[in-house]
Amino acid sequence: MRTLGIGMIGYGGIGRVHAMAYRSLPFHYGLPQDTFRIAGVATTRPETARAAAAEIGCDFATADYRELLARPDVDVVDVSVPNHRHAEVVVAAAAAGKHIYCEKPLAMNVAEGRQMLAAVRAAGVQTQVTFNFRFYPAVMRAQQLVAAGFLGRVFSFRGRYYRSSYIDARKPLTWRQRKEIAGGGALFDIGSHILDLIYALLGDFGAVQANMDTLIRQRPAAPGEDATQPVDVDDIALLNLRLADGTPGVVEVSRMGTGLTNDLGFDIFGDKGAIRFNAVDANWLEVYDVRDAEQPIGGMRGFRRIEAVNRYPGQKAPDWSMTPDFVRTHAESQYQFLKAVAEGRPARPDLADGLHIQAVMAAAERSAAEGRWVSVAEALA
Repeated sequence: MRTLGIGMIGYGGIGRVHAMAYRSLPFHYGLPQDTFRIAGVATTRPETARAAAAEIGCDFATADYRELLARPDVDVVDVSVPNHRHAEVVVAAAAAGKHIYCEKPLAMNVAEGRQMLAAVRAAGVQTQVTFNFRFYPAVMRAQQLVAAGFLGRVFSFRGRYYRSSYIDARKPLTWRQRKEIAGGGALFDIGSHILDLIYALLGDFGAVQANMDTLIRQRPAAPGEDATQPVDVDDIALLNLRLADGTPGVVEVSRMGTGLTNDLGFDIFGDKGAIRFNAVDANWLEVYDVRDAEQPIGGMRGFRRIEAVNRYPGQKAPDWSMTPDFVRTHAESQYQFLKAVAEGRPARPDLADGLHIQAVMAAAERSAAEGRWVSVAEALA
């Protein structure tokens, strides 16, 4: 396979995680170091671009991402800029014929998402959205079980993502709490992840009824300042949902979950079985099989833990028995995308998947504002 050149656009906290993951890919899969190569990086200022290139170990740095897009040694662009710039960068990358790996959420709104999807389809480039939590081995095992009919008829689902990121009222305002840059708050930031997990497991959403609130409405404008500015995005979002087939469920999202650092999980209940996952204990998928009761002396009824650990197909290191971590999910997500690019086949989750999640979030925002159920089709209209 020829070397695939990666151009990184944006190098904040998540950009650094992406770079770590790319650099680790040859070690995970026993590949030559030149299989994937970070060819260059673009940030908003020359000095930060140079510092990023020095840290990554790449030769090209620029404060104009269009210079990166013009390079023939860049096949794939990694878009890790703040949300309000996703559409601009993705449309330009598609026009330049680059394959696109884009951070979540896809866009600021459905209209931008549509524009981005039209651009990549017109250009014929391959895309993937960074919904990296799909790539925990336990989640991939859950997908296999659902596809095999283990649950039978699905009765309901429950998803949650709680963090304690913003419980301190003295924490200064960040771009993630400014609607003009982030597009939304907890719902966009972490809610997009748990919504995507339910979507990946159970299929399209149909409608949503939401309650959303901003629990700390003023924050310091900058570190060490007494002056405050308003927070105009949500801290918490509580969603009642129905899938396209009518299956009911709930999703809870909060960046005000005191005591919880990264509490992501789901439960799915069916007439034949149930599954549940908690990313805090990512080694395991928990399953309940109703059919156990039919075995002699009552079988082995009860939830049991299925060993998932670090079972990634083709992995050479680390040993399969090790616990998968956050960066490893990014590496697997990137690897699957780059493989798809190299083999000329579609990747998932792509921009169309990202647009569906964008529409669910738009429906939730409309529901919270108007106090009613809103269909995903209405949000897309």
